[in-house]
Amino acid sequence: MRGVIFDGTAPRVVTGLRVRDPGPGEVAVRIRAAGLCHSDLSVMDGTIPFPLPVVLGHEGAGVVEAVGPGVGHVAPGDHVALSTLANCGTCADCDRGRPTMCRKAIGRPARPFTLDGTALYNFAANSAFAERTVVTAVQAVPIPADVPFTSAALIGCAVLTGVGAVLNRARVDRGESVVVIGTGGVGLNVVQGARIAGAGRIVAVDADPARQGPARRFGATDFVDASAVEDTVAAVRRLLPGGADHTFECVGRPALVRQAVDLLDRHGQAVLLGVAPPEAEASIRLSGLYLDKSILGCRYGTSRPQRDIPLYAELYRQGRLYLDELVGTTYPIEDFAKAVADARNGRVLRAVLTFGP
Repeated sequence: MRGVIFDGTAPRVVTGLRVRDPGPGEVAVRIRAAGLCHSDLSVMDGTIPFPLPVVLGHEGAGVVEAVGPGVGHVAPGDHVALSTLANCGTCADCDRGRPTMCRKAIGRPARPFTLDGTALYNFAANSAFAERTVVTAVQAVPIPADVPFTSAALIGCAVLTGVGAVLNRARVDRGESVVVIGTGGVGLNVVQGARIAGAGRIVAVDADPARQGPARRFGATDFVDASAVEDTVAAVRRLLPGGADHTFECVGRPALVRQAVDLLDRHGQAVLLGVAPPEAEASIRLSGLYLDKSILGCRYGTSRPQRDIPLYAELYRQGRLYLDELVGTTYPIEDFAKAVADARNGRVLRAVLTFGP
């Protein structure tokens, strides 16, 4: 079968990739569509260290092909969106409803793939850039058959992360003010999460003026072009003189983390979503935190995928969650290099790879 592997030099599309059959508590999925996420790019440029060689991809949707012993919530033929959380379901964190904190879901890649006899790691317990993958049962979440695969794929990462950060981590309330720094795939989902939550003022900030249209379409009430102002914080403060109730940093740059903190109102909270290099440090003014301000990390939208993915699929069906609008261009897997180039150059909101009918 076809897939995309990365061996530390350059990603390449290969044929002859193999994946083992599902074992107990596992599900084999035929991938129909997969989103190209910034995290995939970060593995390729070294920002996210990962064992190699690896089959990339983690934002996918497809059809169940087979299930292992003990799997009863899905059956062959079911449509599923994939989560990256291979959480155990039995530890204290899972029991508390915090699967993103399950230690078995963090940093334990398996090697279910082979190419010419060489074992390959899976990425984010998922590897959606392959025609067929094997995941733990908890990662395969049923979705309605009328949700297009190209849109459903985005639920598994960009939507869970962005919308989840608003609803689950920040818990934005009606009428509150929100600033979103960076309006890529995750940032736009923060914007629409704030809209769904009923935020009163949603200010989107980006250095690319072309992002203004999508940001406003997804729910931003205001847009600040960071490339056109000398002081981004001052520009936002002109819109929100007292500061924001919630800020979201969606890029992963220390200077923008500082901006997110500086833009807070009293009792405000800054939520950090962007993936920075492991050694990155940010400088903040400590006196600015004394008025009950908070800095919150957020992994995967503090999500509970078995609950959240069906919820977001239903919001999509109701027309309240925008997914089709996120899909900039679809690419057959053979055009992976073009998809990467378009994503890196900001020519698409989300590049989506497809694997045939």
